[in-house]
Amino acid sequence: MIVIQKRQTFFFFLTKNNDLSNKKPPSYVIILMHTRSLRSFVSLVAFILALSLTAQERKVQNRPYIDQRKFHYGFLLGLHIQDIEIENNGHIDPETGEQWYAEIDNYSPGFTVGVLGDLRLNNHFSLRVSPTIHFGQKHAVYHEQKSGSDSTQVFKSTYISVPIDIKFAAPRYNNFRPYLIAGVNPMVDLTARKHDALRLKPFDLYLEVGMGCDIYLPFFKLIPELKFSFGLLDIIQKDRSDLIDTSLIKYTNSVNGGHSKMITLTFNFE
Repeated sequence: MIVIQKRQTFFFFLTKNNDLSNKKPPSYVIILMHTRSLRSFVSLVAFILALSLTAQERKVQNRPYIDQRKFHYGFLLGLHIQDIEIENNGHIDPETGEQWYAEIDNYSPGFTVGVLGDLRLNNHFSLRVSPTIHFGQKHAVYHEQKSGSDSTQVFKSTYISVPIDIKFAAPRYNNFRPYLIAGVNPMVDLTARKHDALRLKPFDLYLEVGMGCDIYLPFFKLIPELKFSFGLLDIIQKDRSDLIDTSLIKYTNSVNGGHSKMITLTFNFE
């Protein structure tokens, strides 16, 4: 009987304090109503998002089975920019007191052409080899600190390269498939000249990374690709026994070394 009376008293306390005759609901009822409304709103938003994602239009895929081939072949055309990161040492000529500094002061776009072969490893990875020829040049300026005089030199280059890259491709969506690429690129300069102020070594090895996108057209794949290459070897020739004018040795003595860089934009056709 005591328990029942306590429960009745508690119920009476609630009804008295909340005034059931008043139309305004108690605070705990309002909180419960807001919670249910928030859950309903979140559920509605989630449903709309899921519906919009599933309702995205899927286009007809061009050449849907081309990526299932074991081998791919094609050719490439593009542009590139060459650079050399020169390390100056501040050498002062003991005879003349001159102090020369060298740098690449401007960049001229070069032309790139090559062929490519692609070996499919699995659904996402492939091995690519693309023998390429690069025609271009670099413009260097030598500045003398004491007198302020300048001297210039143009390095004309014809590179033959055989980059070996690993390609990681994302899943294909409609007629687009982006990818990342990385690898090594041995390169030989066929036009390395003697008797100049600075002489470059003919061989270099590049580490390269890049990105691109496979675009599936009705009759072929168009693949724009941007690649960044960083030379791993010092390409400044320090042995200048080839010099006829020995006064030019001051330019070689003023640098410790140099590393090549290259940015290449190509359009591959498969």
